[in-house]
Amino acid sequence: MEMGTSIQFCGVKSLSDREYGERSMETGVWRRELAECFRSVSDLPDNFNLSKEEEGYFNAISGRFRISIPKKYFALAESDENDPVRRQFMPVIDELNIQEYETSDPLGENKYKVTERLIHRYRDRALFLASDTCAMYCRHCFRRDYLSNNPSPLNKLEIENAAGYLKSHMEIKELIISGGDPLILEDHKIEELLSVFKNSRPDIVFRIASRVPVVLPSRITESLVKVLTNFKPVFFITQFNHPKELTPDSRKSISLLVNNGIPVLNQAVLLRSVNDSVDILAELFQELIHCSVKPYYLFQGDLAAGTSHLRVSITKGLEIMKELRTRISGLAMPVYAVDLPGGGGKIPLTESYIQKISDTEVVFNDFSGKKYSYPVEAG
Repeated sequence: MEMGTSIQFCGVKSLSDREYGERSMETGVWRRELAECFRSVSDLPDNFNLSKEEEGYFNAISGRFRISIPKKYFALAESDENDPVRRQFMPVIDELNIQEYETSDPLGENKYKVTERLIHRYRDRALFLASDTCAMYCRHCFRRDYLSNNPSPLNKLEIENAAGYLKSHMEIKELIISGGDPLILEDHKIEELLSVFKNSRPDIVFRIASRVPVVLPSRITESLVKVLTNFKPVFFITQFNHPKELTPDSRKSISLLVNNGIPVLNQAVLLRSVNDSVDILAELFQELIHCSVKPYYLFQGDLAAGTSHLRVSITKGLEIMKELRTRISGLAMPVYAVDLPGGGGKIPLTESYIQKISDTEVVFNDFSGKKYSYPVEAG
């Protein structure tokens, strides 16, 4: 092939030889950082002291969920075992204490699985599990059981089967590409995946759900963004849980997406001793807005097995949200929501401000408890 010649891949115009060379350099950085992740206790630096609770986890014989910690994300943590970043990547013995109400499939996804990797729970959207691995295994992960069960590479038949289902179910308008983390896949595989779905359903809207802007921001490369922009409309959903995670590298990765016309939204998880504070969440959400990221959801922790030590009570969550409304703008406010156990779906968690409805008026309480009346006839 002559220098500068473009090639076709799965019906999408691809890049020139020179541009592919630039891709390779970018890929080399994030691939190297991924390969150098800490994946066992023996990988951790010699000067890193395990807490009693962390040591207890690694001394356990069975029941452990894998670890993978990118070095740059690891470097954000303090030596304190209660550091909010450390609590997200370091396991503790409490993970092995399974509560009776916890389950391996807290969202009830298995019963909505319509192909090997496609989940259709809501009428107008479906979720495709593009990967069985992550750059970092978050200790609050609700798919920890799925990610522990013999991960296997994505294959062409699995993509085609999902695409066939989409083609025969026109009520599906949005496809969420998730996992694991879908951006663990190489650019050409992501390009192939999106191309097959787009050829099957030209009208489909993609959502890319990934935490790499937080834990492995080098993965957001110009070449990846070029791939994604070929398949607009594309929305990018990520998960920043604490202001410390908004590093210069993370901000750069977000800017690369936003500046190329890809909207970025954030789905934080409310986590004990990580972000269960009005001050921390207010700072996080305002900083996200400053980065052109819309705080989309704040999720109540799912009832995943081994995560009770990281969950915050709904009562406390409601108190935090009530105070946040007095502190930050509507633009910065996410929806506080919970995924109902057993596959009941996502619902918002809001205090009811309506106190009474009569033939003549609707009575409201504002956030401070003061009553207001709104005439029914005004509607």
